[in-house]
Amino acid sequence: LVVVRDYNHFELLGQTRDDAAGEAFDKVARVLGYPYPGGPHIDRLAKEGNSSAIHFPMGLSKGHNFDFSFSGLKSSVINYINMMKMKKEEIVAEDVAASFQKAVVDVLIEKAMEAVKVTGMKTIALAGGVAANSELRTRLEEECGKRGIRMCRPSLTLCTDNGAMIGCRAYYMARAGEFADMSLNADPRLPFNAEQIKL
Repeated sequence: LVVVRDYNHFELLGQTRDDAAGEAFDKVARVLGYPYPGGPHIDRLAKEGNSSAIHFPMGLSKGHNFDFSFSGLKSSVINYINMMKMKKEEIVAEDVAASFQKAVVDVLIEKAMEAVKVTGMKTIALAGGVAANSELRTRLEEECGKRGIRMCRPSLTLCTDNGAMIGCRAYYMARAGEFADMSLNADPRLPFNAEQIKL
């Protein structure tokens, strides 16, 4: 969760402490027997399932923080599947997908709405690969509508295109004269610049 002041100024509110939501979707899909990327498979299966069939925990849902944790949820799903196999009971993939997806979407929406309340922002932009999830798109739009919050979301074709996201970011950095020399290397754990974080 990031407060965007303008194209080049951000305030980090919270981030994942372990698996990102998209990673969790991919891993759960894999244990259900579906290939990468897993998100579309979970989304499709969930439409046919009962989201109340299985109770899976919402990671870091309490405590008034904006961080996320999905590794416990992923482990809970895997443990459930293994337990059902050991008991030789039927695994209803649609119910597993719907219940898992609900746990993810519930916590994403809960924290986004809390962030809006705390920051006083009037617009939410949904971004990244999980922004393609139909349940998240629908429910976030409903929650924003109840609160009079404007919601922006990319078209589905842009949700998983990291190249487009990176290119857009680079465009605004270049316009602001922000360039790196040729010694810069890729760093997947690169933090926000210190001056951009004001918690």
